[in-house]
Amino acid sequence: MSVAKSGAIKGRLYFTVPKGKKTRTVDVPSSVADEPKRHVEAFPPVEVELPWGKPEGPGRKLSLVLTTRFGNAVAVNTWNTHTWKPALAEAGIISPRANEAKRRQWAAAPKDGFHVLRHIYASLMLEAGESVVTSARWLGHSSPAVTLGYYAHFMPEAGSKGRTAID
Repeated sequence: MSVAKSGAIKGRLYFTVPKGKKTRTVDVPSSVADEPKRHVEAFPPVEVELPWGKPEGPGRKLSLVLTTRFGNAVAVNTWNTHTWKPALAEAGIISPRANEAKRRQWAAAPKDGFHVLRHIYASLMLEAGESVVTSARWLGHSSPAVTLGYYAHFMPEAGSKGRTAID
């Protein structure tokens, strides 16, 4: 599967490679992998052409698994405003808007952004005992040291495994 992300400069969408300019392959349990398969069966990917690399870059067509109801690429601000933040509010994770007419004006809070799923995934993997080397590869970090710098505090077993092995 080809992976690209969309960016926007002055409201103009474009495709680019993910952070670090490299793609990743991540192992996931079948229970997780089955969900995108079901989605694709119900909602076939839509081919969308956007500039590549920067808003004025050459056009490139990619098949998108998630699109707007009109079959267009989803802008991150639109996703956060109309899908992500309302879902968090509905789940009781963040406060709902006091005035529904102002739904478009969610408070900026990086801890509530969609990117937080990346951190949740990484911390759950490390807390479950996945190796730092494997986690770094999945996250696209340049080295396991980068991963440790961000996530070492999610490794509660650190230290106790060594004591147990010696005992």
